[in-house]
Amino acid sequence: MQQRTKIAVAVAVALQSMMSIAQAQEAPQRVEITGSRIRQVDLETAQPVQVVTQEQIQKSGLVTVGDIVNQLSSVGTPAFSRGSVLTSNREQGGQYINMRNLGAQRLLVLVNGKRWTASAAGFTDMSTVPSALIERIDVLKDGASSIYGSDAIAGVVNIILKKSMQGGSASAYVGENQLGDGRNRDFSVTYGAGDDKASMLFGITHTQQGEVWAKSRPLTAFTNGWAHYNAGFGGGPWGRITPVAANGGSNTTASAGGFNRIINHTGTFDGVGTSADSRNPNNYHAYTGADADVFNSTQQMHLLSPNKLTSIFTKGELELPYGMRLTTTGMYAVRDSSRAVAGYPLSSTSQSKYPVYIDKDNWYNPYGNAVAGAGKGIDLFFARRTIEVPRVTDNTNRTLHLDAALEGDFEIRSLPWNWSVAYNYNKVEGSNTSFGNLNLLNLKKALGPSFRNASGVVQCGTATSPIPLAECVPWDVLGGPSTSTPEALKYVMSVGQGTYGSTISNANADLSGEIFMLPAGAVGLAGGLEYRTVRGVDRPGQFEQSGYSTDLAGGTTIGRFTVREAYLETTIPLLKGVTMAELLSLNLASRYSDYSNFGSTTNSKASLMWKPIKDMLVRGTWAEGFRAPTVSDSFGGGSQSFDNYLDACDSLHGAAATDTAVKARCTAAGVPVNFRQVNQAGTPVPAGGAQTPTPFQSGAGASNLTPETAVTRTAGFVYNPSFVPGLTVGLDWFKIRINNRITGITAPFVINQCYVQGVTSFCDAIKRDPLTGQIVMLTRGNGNLGAMETEGYDLSLGYRMRRTAYGQFAFRTESTYVDSWRLKSSNTANWVEYAGEFDIFKWKSNVAFDWSMGNWSATLSNRFYGSQKNRCWAVSPTPVECSNPTGKATWGTGYNKHKEMWYSDLSIGYALPWNAKLLVGANNLFKRGPITNYSAGSAAGGPNASGTTNPELPLDRFFYVRYNQNF
Repeated sequence: MQQRTKIAVAVAVALQSMMSIAQAQEAPQRVEITGSRIRQVDLETAQPVQVVTQEQIQKSGLVTVGDIVNQLSSVGTPAFSRGSVLTSNREQGGQYINMRNLGAQRLLVLVNGKRWTASAAGFTDMSTVPSALIERIDVLKDGASSIYGSDAIAGVVNIILKKSMQGGSASAYVGENQLGDGRNRDFSVTYGAGDDKASMLFGITHTQQGEVWAKSRPLTAFTNGWAHYNAGFGGGPWGRITPVAANGGSNTTASAGGFNRIINHTGTFDGVGTSADSRNPNNYHAYTGADADVFNSTQQMHLLSPNKLTSIFTKGELELPYGMRLTTTGMYAVRDSSRAVAGYPLSSTSQSKYPVYIDKDNWYNPYGNAVAGAGKGIDLFFARRTIEVPRVTDNTNRTLHLDAALEGDFEIRSLPWNWSVAYNYNKVEGSNTSFGNLNLLNLKKALGPSFRNASGVVQCGTATSPIPLAECVPWDVLGGPSTSTPEALKYVMSVGQGTYGSTISNANADLSGEIFMLPAGAVGLAGGLEYRTVRGVDRPGQFEQSGYSTDLAGGTTIGRFTVREAYLETTIPLLKGVTMAELLSLNLASRYSDYSNFGSTTNSKASLMWKPIKDMLVRGTWAEGFRAPTVSDSFGGGSQSFDNYLDACDSLHGAAATDTAVKARCTAAGVPVNFRQVNQAGTPVPAGGAQTPTPFQSGAGASNLTPETAVTRTAGFVYNPSFVPGLTVGLDWFKIRINNRITGITAPFVINQCYVQGVTSFCDAIKRDPLTGQIVMLTRGNGNLGAMETEGYDLSLGYRMRRTAYGQFAFRTESTYVDSWRLKSSNTANWVEYAGEFDIFKWKSNVAFDWSMGNWSATLSNRFYGSQKNRCWAVSPTPVECSNPTGKATWGTGYNKHKEMWYSDLSIGYALPWNAKLLVGANNLFKRGPITNYSAGSAAGGPNASGTTNPELPLDRFFYVRYNQNF
């Protein structure tokens, strides 16, 4: 790096001594715009770029960059969010952008034109960028791999930070839901000093987003809403027992000597109560899944998980001799997030490779030797949820960003040029600590042989071979929460740990300028070299990897690759100032990338900009793109996962109930007639599905992955009629096709592809119990699978009226219409259309009305979401919450059509005389409540782990106040 810098300085000095410096008048400033490496005076571009200003950020009432960008009409619902509390990946707690509904990994995030941090799985957490330091956000809605490299398929988000500041500013913000939860706070202090020769900017920010519990509202207090309050209940906290079957499972077949019984207790599905004596076999009754014997797990779950972020940021610029500049940026951020889910649904086979039974010589075994008599006891299979210790995962994420660039300007034949050598370093590291899982080694001792000693204390071991009390604590697991002691829980519970991190270092050299003049203007050229190293690691705790914990067992992810790249870009002005061509220019670019893990790829772009008249700009782009496999894609160790799903072969709620082709596929797979999927409580699932009783295997990497490839086409116009000053109209068409897509597959998707879509290659990942037909194992990992394609239109409209006696009025809107979003699950599968189904809205719009007069200002913003097809509660035998029981959807027959939705936000500001400003506002002004959406639940592949509302939409009216002080 030092050698490169020395060379660059020497070249700059030599060029400066050889070339003349422009005299006379000062030339207009040339700047680099998002989507191009060529600096230019004209900011108009052949690619559609949406700009979000700092003023708009302040008026939104939102505190994080992720929340702000996620409200744009071109952005879809994130794959996981604050509501995805069952998500087991390390990114949970961050914020990610799903541009064009193509996935957060297909969007490139830049800060001041430089790559920002990313996890080993390729996700960029937008919450790590402090919003107080942002000047604007450029959203490029076009492919840009030829300019920026991998990941820029769906688009590019370039966050432009404040360049300098004279003096300081402080800002304080608080807001909360009308119900009093979801309290957000944001505090920042920024200070800058300097002049044209040297400047420094410093900032510190602290942001908190408060938790929202699912139990806090009637609609969200139950998994499937109040109308079906008991349909989502899971395993209860009271001990359920059966004999141990020959295969190690539970024996509930009476003819084979089996039974299924649960202890008598007071209370109901809230888990509050007292059990009878667990040693008396007469204190048990037949288990049928009655409400009193199960548990509403939603009452222990976050609907929206809390997080807080503290960041320190500094930026400096120094003018050097020979027209050179040194710019540096540094940022360090710490994000703490937490997620809570219900206590563990423990059973004898929670880890099938290490089953734990209640030993026949255990003191608390109601069918053991101590009760039934010597030699007459049996081991027991048991199940019960440990609600005494809900599962909580704390995630601490530390992000470091450093960059430095040495750049300069010079002229060749009086034409401007600029050069730059830079280094960019990004590091993410973090740790996870989890509570609420069990140590199976200790559990086996606690449920193993035990006796009552001479002091009347129950002790592990036998009277002839006791285990010291300090080494083992017996546990009356069947008595439920009322018999658990702090000592027993401390002994059987486990604290899980894991660490993760990624490092991306990037060195690049760039040169751009004007090579010669044509009648229509200067021909621009840019070129550069880039070298990037990517490392990633994810290490679950050794105990979790061993499989002796109920925590999700996982393997270590560790990998590294390097990238060498070179690019060229040119802008050619073809016509200017002639009839039907006020401007006509062509932009061409190409980038060669050589990856150490898979080989090389070349991606090119061509774009055209034409102004037939001064008031109208017509533009179009054709661009190739690619996304390289991430460290996790290629080297992921995989982990267990308790997935939510609805079995397509379920005879009542699955697609097999209404589709004869699906039923035939299920029968061929050995699924019994009248098959019902069961939940963790052992009872048939409701229409929304349920969580698997046994862990599935997810996320394993594949070293033979190859890059995704993409082709993006855009065409559109921007019209600024001179006869209507202040009016701007824009319309852009887009079509993006991605082949060889890299995807992490979900359990609902695998099941759907196998049985509903009939793609047999997916059926190999599913293993069923040969007797019951239940899915006992499903393996899902990463692969290059098929293709995806989206097509639609972006419409923008803005009008700023002349100032009147009643103030300044302005209107702006941006809308996206998705005409098609379709998917091929494999190269030989048919295309399946998803547009108009959850969570791909066909129409999304943002409409804002601005007003200002003197010290006052106000903005009324409106968000529109179009109608959607969502899952029915039931299709067969009688349709329930099902507007179109015979209509076709990707999940089978029958859907419920949800109506359009409008949300309104109001912000009012007043400029105070002491150089301050006060903002007050209300989001979801008219308090539109959430709606039940069975497609939003995680059992259907949606983002809500605790229920069936969309966590990305407002729950309540939200009030906030912000105070800004300049000094």
